[in-house]
Amino acid sequence: MQLHNIQSKTKFRRGQRIGRGGKRGTTAGRGTKGQKARAGHKIRPALRDIIKKIPKSRGFKFRSFAPKVEVLNLSDLNEVYKEGETVSPATLVERGLLDRMKGWLPKVKILGQGELKKKLIFKDVELSRPARAKAGS
Repeated sequence: MQLHNIQSKTKFRRGQRIGRGGKRGTTAGRGTKGQKARAGHKIRPALRDIIKKIPKSRGFKFRSFAPKVEVLNLSDLNEVYKEGETVSPATLVERGLLDRMKGWLPKVKILGQGELKKKLIFKDVELSRPARAKAGS
C-alpha cells in the first residue's frame, strides 16, 4: 500500500457556490443588478452620512454663560456723563453705550485712550492701568 493508492471512505464534495452555474445559475437568486446583487455589498447607515455632513464641532454643545468683556475708552464717557456721576454697566446700558447680552449686563473694561475731562465715579467696571491714572481713582 502506498500513499497514492489510499482512498477516502466518503467522496469529497465541495459546497455549492453562488452564481457558478448549476440550477441557480446567472443571478443565483440575487435578483437583477443593483447594489444588493454585487459581491460584498453593504448598505451605509443613513445616520452616519448625516453626521459626517455636519461640521467638525458637531459634538460641542455647551457654550459658557459668562458674558464677554465689552471695551470702552475714556473719550467715550465724556459725551455721555456729567461731573460726579457713577459709571457702571447698568448706566452704560441706559445711556446706549452698551447693549445687554442675552438679558445679562456685560462685563466692562475701560481703556485709557483719550482724555477724561470730568471727575467720575467707577463702580463694577474694570479699568486699565493708563485709564486708572487718567481718571485719578
